Amino acid sequence: MGGKLTGVVGRQSGYRGRLAPTPSGMLHAGHARTFREAWVRAHSEKGTLVLRMEDIDRERCRPEYEEAVLEDLAWMGIRWDEGGFRGGEYGPYRQSDRLKEHERVFRSLIKSGFVYPSDASRKEILAENPGREIDGGVFFPGNFRKSAAGYTPRTDVNWRFRVPDGRRVVFKDGERGTVSYVAGEDFGDFLIWRKSGSPSYELAVVADDIAMKITEVVRGEDLLLSTARQILIYEAVGARVPRFCHVPLVCEESGARLSKTAKSVSIRELREKGWTPEEVFEWADHRAKLVEVPGES
Repeated sequence: MGGKLTGVVGRQSGYRGRLAPTPSGMLHAGHARTFREAWVRAHSEKGTLVLRMEDIDRERCRPEYEEAVLEDLAWMGIRWDEGGFRGGEYGPYRQSDRLKEHERVFRSLIKSGFVYPSDASRKEILAENPGREIDGGVFFPGNFRKSAAGYTPRTDVNWRFRVPDGRRVVFKDGERGTVSYVAGEDFGDFLIWRKSGSPSYELAVVADDIAMKITEVVRGEDLLLSTARQILIYEAVGARVPRFCHVPLVCEESGARLSKTAKSVSIRELREKGWTPEEVFEWADHRAKLVEVPGES
């Protein structure tokens, strides 16, 4: 679906979607396609669209990138109902301002025994478990696991979520259909809280989506495995799991996916070359590809 989008979504139903950019660089055409899909799905539901800046990585995120995100979204005609300069009843809408909420959810996970402190280094873990790393997630051998019992809820140490080994996590995706992963095989015990005093992506996203009453999460398909992890957190805190829709990635001619890290051509650069929003969307649609995802059924 190409073309420039205009107008806010509206507030006529219980649907709540969100745009959740990370202001660590300039947006590229892959972001444009994903955010357009989020806008379209919220609009079709006559729902509410929330803009939340996911800026907990303070070393990489910068105010100038946040400003550029707002400008590029406006140029593309993508509008939202809450967050950004609009405000709303579920703020603050910068993730870096929501640490108290993240810590509240983190402490509830300690209390219920779903997480444990882990001082083991990555090198030590891999030495005990060579060759067992999938999608950046290190598998924890049993002797590295601990019980949370007896530990004070310190935030100056790394904490990990104890996955239920052998549990198949299944969800229906709006783009992919039925997707499933097996805990302990496709992913292991994952980071919840960093000793630097900040939440992991998995914890912060779940805590914020619960607090903002998000009913559907639209994002890139590179986060499919993260969804399996996050479903376990939703269940652990007794929250309703939202619907998910993972949009195909946009790739370069070489086949490599667009990314900020690789400094892929940005929307801002295309704008300066004279591209229109319609041309950006059309190019992104043409270059979108379904990638092979381990664990998909």
